[in-house]
Amino acid sequence: MAPNGQGGRTSRRIGRILLRSAVTLLMVVILNFIVFRIVPGDPAALLLEGPRRAVTAEQIDEQRQRWGLDRPLIPDQLLSYMSATLQGDLGYSFKFRGRRVSDVLVERLPNTIVLVGLAQLIAIASGVMMGVFAGWRRGTAVDHLATGSSLALYSTPPFWLGMLLVLIFSSALGWLPGYGANSLTAASAGSLDWLVDRARHLVLPASSIALGLTGQYVLVARAAMSDVVGEDYMVTARAKGLTGSQMLMRHAFRNAMLPVVTLVTLNLGYVVAGAITVEAVFAWPGIGGLTVESLNARDYPVLQGVFLLLGASVVVANLIADLAYGILDPRVQQ
Repeated sequence: MAPNGQGGRTSRRIGRILLRSAVTLLMVVILNFIVFRIVPGDPAALLLEGPRRAVTAEQIDEQRQRWGLDRPLIPDQLLSYMSATLQGDLGYSFKFRGRRVSDVLVERLPNTIVLVGLAQLIAIASGVMMGVFAGWRRGTAVDHLATGSSLALYSTPPFWLGMLLVLIFSSALGWLPGYGANSLTAASAGSLDWLVDRARHLVLPASSIALGLTGQYVLVARAAMSDVVGEDYMVTARAKGLTGSQMLMRHAFRNAMLPVVTLVTLNLGYVVAGAITVEAVFAWPGIGGLTVESLNARDYPVLQGVFLLLGASVVVANLIADLAYGILDPRVQQ
């Protein structure tokens, strides 16, 4: 009877998590629609604007009818948007002259995933390791050094770090490129040369993001480990004669990872959104740059697609965090 009861509680908990995620995603879709309709400006007029072209009122009206902007906002445009979104149709871009939003996103998304994903991996590996060690050795010189440097990195804007890295390693020393994702001659080079060139372009922007995230992970992991060290079960483990490494790996590390898992999974949503300011500093052709371009053009479909992607990634990240909690800490199932 006990196993069945435990399994029933687990199933109900997973069901609640899935339902909550679905409701949250629905709210994201609705808010996503409303927010970008509040932004001032007529996208039909912007679509027709040109440096040497006078746009008439008739042309603007014709363009608004073509894109369905002449219909009532609620419920016509809202219901049409929700229905199309559920079918996977994100609409057509104003700025990119009728290209599918999904095609535009697919074109830019890999660059952002590579950039911010690499930075996340570096930050997680280095930040968690440093934070755990600093928390385990709290009060020592290593702890003070790790905490002080992490606070400095965490409080520094990533775009400022990016500009500093460009000034030092690109402008002054000339070691690394500070602009774009590839050199102009990379397209005609071989596959290996292309990969090397892409890797060199990745170093500075990925470092800008990774440095700030590393400070964040160090602080969270250090605080979690400091709390775990003072728990009663750690005193008991020490009394049983366990060595420091045994206590760290068998007891302290797993319990200290609960808040770290939350931070990691939430930051996974950040991978999709990208670091807009960092991508702007390095002219990196990712989702962040696309967001800036679409904001300037008031390209509602692309903006909705970008923020729907961001919202969905955060919801999925929260879902993963809730499910991971149940695995790391069985008490959550109760």
